[in-house]
Amino acid sequence: MSQIQTIPLESWGRRLLARAEAWADVSPLRRGLFEFVWFGFKQAWACLFGGALLGLILLTYLCWPADSVISRYDFLVVGAVVIQGLMLAFRLETLDEAKTIFLFHIAGTVMELFKTYHGSWIYPEDSLLRIGAVPLFSGFMYAAVGSYIARVQRVFHIGVRDYPPLWQTWVLAGAIYVNFFAHHWLWDVRYVLFAATALIFWRGRFWFRTDRRRRSMPLLLGYFLVALFIWLAENLATFGRAWTYPDQAAGWHMVSVSKFGSWFLLMIVTVVLVSIVHRPTPEDEIRE
Repeated sequence: MSQIQTIPLESWGRRLLARAEAWADVSPLRRGLFEFVWFGFKQAWACLFGGALLGLILLTYLCWPADSVISRYDFLVVGAVVIQGLMLAFRLETLDEAKTIFLFHIAGTVMELFKTYHGSWIYPEDSLLRIGAVPLFSGFMYAAVGSYIARVQRVFHIGVRDYPPLWQTWVLAGAIYVNFFAHHWLWDVRYVLFAATALIFWRGRFWFRTDRRRRSMPLLLGYFLVALFIWLAENLATFGRAWTYPDQAAGWHMVSVSKFGSWFLLMIVTVVLVSIVHRPTPEDEIRE
């Protein structure tokens, strides 16, 4: 697994962590509370790219001047590039990870072009930096998911047991991606893909460390929870009019729960793409 070099703030963070550890050692209750809070902090750190981009979407939605000489969508493109550049400059991502995330960026943009053409969703604001009806910042939203999947493996020192053969995951991911296009003409086989995902991953577990103990969770449960948080983030993004669905044209409301299933399947594609660089590490080989 690739190692990220330290950054100047790390020494300050280590001192703060040592004080928190000393506070937590007083009682089991404090230790449990510390681990819970530390888990949330690590998750936020893992989704740094996506959180920063979502924050930029909401901030510009609330504060963007009506008479600005640059469109909000174009500003989001520049902002996303700057965030990605800073992630690399501060060694929060490796170059190999960035290359893999870029592949997902391309795959997502291709899907965006197809889906907007078929009216699945729209980008309601004007911009110059776009391909057809798709502003270029949209690909970074897919890249944000890839960034999280790559970073969370390092942050939590994730190891796996009973992970399926890689060729099976590649076939599954290919079928999922094709179905995102083909269901416009053919039968939507997403329920078959849900069943196939369950069949392939049902035995697998991943192990992680938040605090001092290694803990485990079924792979499927972990994927479900990640997809749930992506769906919640999508609700915030559509509230900020990053894009809108046809049924949101008259006013914003919560995104349909059916979209959660789409995010679950798309996240499986992300996991498989990231595995090109971050091959799933067997738990027995984890060295922290």
